[in-house]
Amino acid sequence: MSQVLKEHATGMLTAGMSTRAVARELNVHFSTISRLQRCFREFGGTSNRPHNRRPRVTTPAQDLHIQHLHLQDRLRPATRTAATTVGLHNQIISAQTVKNRFREAHMHARHPHWGLGLTADRCRNRLEWANAHIRWRLALWRGVPFTDESRFSLYRADGRQCVWRRVGERFADVNIVDRVAHGGSGVMVMACVRYGQRTQVNFIDGILNAQRYHDEILRPILVPFIHDHHLMLQHDNARPHVARICTQFLEAENIPVLAWPAYSPDMSPVEHVWDALDQ
Repeated sequence: MSQVLKEHATGMLTAGMSTRAVARELNVHFSTISRLQRCFREFGGTSNRPHNRRPRVTTPAQDLHIQHLHLQDRLRPATRTAATTVGLHNQIISAQTVKNRFREAHMHARHPHWGLGLTADRCRNRLEWANAHIRWRLALWRGVPFTDESRFSLYRADGRQCVWRRVGERFADVNIVDRVAHGGSGVMVMACVRYGQRTQVNFIDGILNAQRYHDEILRPILVPFIHDHHLMLQHDNARPHVARICTQFLEAENIPVLAWPAYSPDMSPVEHVWDALDQ
């Protein structure tokens, strides 16, 4: 309970209301008001009971400074902050003290999300692209096949994995995932999806360059598919896609290409298809 609610509750108790009536009035559990009443009788106030805990080694100003440092640098280790912060009476604080100040500010260590950095120019390009296509209706989007290549690990999923275990079972055989050198073998695939339709998944053996993209994907797969359904091609700005041999071939075949902002894989529906298949 907040201090305001505590004082409100003690005022009602002093006025003669029962603990259950106060609990109903403030919408809290009966035991909460009962403990508050007992604390008020024993110590004459609603503040926390006297305790013999260790005194804090940092001042409120230092607490705010510690939090501010890590809000400016989210990857800053707690040990570095502890080594450069001197507490009260010239005491050296520990990394655990720094972590305690984080918890008090509801800051917790978590694995970061890996993604492409969005600079101001990239954000502006994405916004301009969105504004240019904001009036596109469903009929237009139905005519856009989204294409992309992706690599899948044949050994296990590339994403993070969790294991359910009890305390002390960290190194049990059932909780250990074997690690293969260099991540194990994998396979690169290419596919195209559009509204209500898709192509077959095509396997790519080795490194995909502009010549192979032209010979193995554009000419035999994408161009016939687009001509048959009168579509507009979408692919990202990867080097094989925007190489001269590919752009000239698409122009010669009269294939319209949807302009795509750089560093925007999360905008393509096919990227989310790959993520779902990789689970």
